[in-house]
Amino acid sequence: MRLMGTVPIGRIVYTRQALPAVEVVNFALFDGDIVIRTSAEGKLAAATRGAVVAFEADSVDLDRHVGWSVTVLGQARVVDGAQAGRLEQVALTPWAPGPHAHFICIAPTMVNGRWLGSDRPDGDSDAHHH
Repeated sequence: MRLMGTVPIGRIVYTRQALPAVEVVNFALFDGDIVIRTSAEGKLAAATRGAVVAFEADSVDLDRHVGWSVTVLGQARVVDGAQAGRLEQVALTPWAPGPHAHFICIAPTMVNGRWLGSDRPDGDSDAHHH
């Protein structure tokens, strides 16, 4: 989760009309939750309300062939109204145009991460993940 907090963009994976869907979104971490800002009318808010979703973020250095990837599973909830006021503090500016009064919060129940390549920051060269 600490690594995830170092990047501004991730992917939410959810079910839309019984099919897998993925969207690139900007996000922030707040009180241990992943927070995404979206519009009330958006397909994302409707499709994720109360659903279990996956969220993935990563950072890859293409020149050095190293990086990391973190995937979180958790239940999504839509936050609006008074509760959304607290989340305004996150100063999450949506990249997409239009009003974004809703927030989707994902409470992580399962976190999986892996290092890509051999350049682990702790210098543990025995644990290669390719």
